[in-house]
Amino acid sequence: MNASISSSTDISSRRPIRDLPDELISQIAAGEVVERPASVVRELVDNALDAGATQITVRLLAGGVRLITVEDDGAGIPREELPVALRRHATSKIADLHDLETVVTMGFRGEALAAIASVSEASILSRPSGQDSAYLLDARSGELRPAARNQGTSVEIKELFFSTPARRKFLKTDATELAHCVEAVRRHALARPEVGFAIWHEGKLVEQWRAVNVADPAQALARRLADVLGEDFVSQSVAVDREGGAIRVTGRAGVPDAARSRPDHQYCYVNGRFVRDKVITHAARSAYEDVLHGQKQPIYALYITIDPARIDVNVHPTKIEVRFRDSREVHQAVKHAIEDALAVPRAQAAADAAAAAAAESAGVAPATPAAPAAAFSLAPRPQQTHMPFGNALPGQRVSDMGALWAPMRAPAPPAELPAASEFPPLPAAAAAAEPSNLAPMPARSAELAAAAAEEVAQPAPAAADTPNHWPLGRAVAQIHGVYILAENAQGLVLVDMHAAHERIVYERLKSSITADERIPSQPLLIPATFAATLQEVATAEAHADTLSQLGLEISPFSPKTLAVRAVPASLAQGNAVELARSVLGELGEHDASTVVQRARNEILATMACHGAVRANRKLTLDEMNGLLRQMEVTERSDQCNHGRPTWRQMSMRELDALFLRGR
Repeated sequence: MNASISSSTDISSRRPIRDLPDELISQIAAGEVVERPASVVRELVDNALDAGATQITVRLLAGGVRLITVEDDGAGIPREELPVALRRHATSKIADLHDLETVVTMGFRGEALAAIASVSEASILSRPSGQDSAYLLDARSGELRPAARNQGTSVEIKELFFSTPARRKFLKTDATELAHCVEAVRRHALARPEVGFAIWHEGKLVEQWRAVNVADPAQALARRLADVLGEDFVSQSVAVDREGGAIRVTGRAGVPDAARSRPDHQYCYVNGRFVRDKVITHAARSAYEDVLHGQKQPIYALYITIDPARIDVNVHPTKIEVRFRDSREVHQAVKHAIEDALAVPRAQAAADAAAAAAAESAGVAPATPAAPAAAFSLAPRPQQTHMPFGNALPGQRVSDMGALWAPMRAPAPPAELPAASEFPPLPAAAAAAEPSNLAPMPARSAELAAAAAEEVAQPAPAAADTPNHWPLGRAVAQIHGVYILAENAQGLVLVDMHAAHERIVYERLKSSITADERIPSQPLLIPATFAATLQEVATAEAHADTLSQLGLEISPFSPKTLAVRAVPASLAQGNAVELARSVLGELGEHDASTVVQRARNEILATMACHGAVRANRKLTLDEMNGLLRQMEVTERSDQCNHGRPTWRQMSMRELDALFLRGR
């Protein structure tokens, strides 16, 4: 073997530098562009969409290996341009550098057809508007002859990789290749509701998504999402619509309860193009950080509209990756768009949807429109206004809660409805008995945690004039000091009181601490040193102020060693080196403000967990109802800080089924 290696590198036997044949060049390009049949389908559907097609049909044999045919009703290709279409780097979509820097079409490189034709038997049949007949071009022979066809184009690809048998051996089974082809078309279908798609395999219809002719883009998108991903995707997601600066983010984001074990329902589009981008993925994950449990993966379909001049799509042969001019701006836009959509509590939405469904099944028009049901509505949700939590707000305390259950003498305007309660703090003895593995909190943090746990005055929901209209209902009992049972119009509500109160305290802590407030730190008696990479040393020097905001002091000890001299006071008992490496890694990859906010929220979440009411504590009915009313107006109150659900609804139908009623 060594002899063969030495002979191949022998200078005397080296080959001269020369131009490669055109066919070999195209086959090399095909290695980048054409990975499997799905790659061919993606490129051909791109061309069909760029041609203005309103109906695209894909026909396959043997998973696309034996035959791929893509038919469309687009603009078509004139007779004299058909031979040019198969040349390398021939395209009608760009003409100069300005066009390349502001690409708005799906394709633009002009190499897909030539690369595909070099590894298959290809033919193009096309007829533009105004041409007497269609013309068929055979890619191998170059023969061009008249044929019959309506306006549009059909591209037929036979025996993929027949000229490169080694590539064909890497393909999977027909069923696997078919699944990849369907997924390629599905990605296009999710971005273009106005276009119809049909997929045939071995003469049988596999998938069909009809064009959605609805004027409202949000309604059209929701209907296409329901057709492609299922009705559950829409019912278990909320509308996303946020515009800031030069970026607009729309689509739908799944509720935390709909999270999956795999990221197979995450679709991101930039100017209509499906992309895989670390910035967008990280932003979406950051928005779900404190509402997802464990390693669950959220579901979403996000559509980002941005000035084409602010992105570079010419960074990958398959055009599945993009580069943003200002990635921080995109990250913040996506993160805040999803956070705003998930912030509104879903209890009212669920109640409205259930009431509308009950009225519809009974044949009666609902008394109130179901438009506020943001979790189930197809329209974008209005932004929730900030609600202050102060004792100066009008309302009643626990001692006056009896007035809430008394019948009202006269209807009061919604703004004057009394419904506020106080959730009392833990008794001193109980608080002192609670275990804690944290270091003593600084005075400022302790005061905030105590104030957040005791703060109570809340305005009532505007539409609630009777307890039955409250989304989470009226408390009736407590189970083992852990769960609260409440009765609402739909049936029974079960609430985890610790998880619910933990979220309430956490949200108030976040609103109490200003953005520029520094996390208290504790100096280490003996600095912790560790061997650092050059990137870690550079990050520590460049982000010294950011690290100080996080309560960390990291300074160079030597050219290749860093010393941790101070850590956040609440994490003083942890591993200082591990914490430093983690924070430096985050700062090296993401924006400093994002890292600061995440670190601050983690500390506040720990404080809220230890400041919330504990299990096995007996509550009065007034205290339970006070907690329910707070949940109805607190952002993200459907999950605790760790992503666990705070409440569950059991309808009367589900309760009847438990006891076989009506059977």
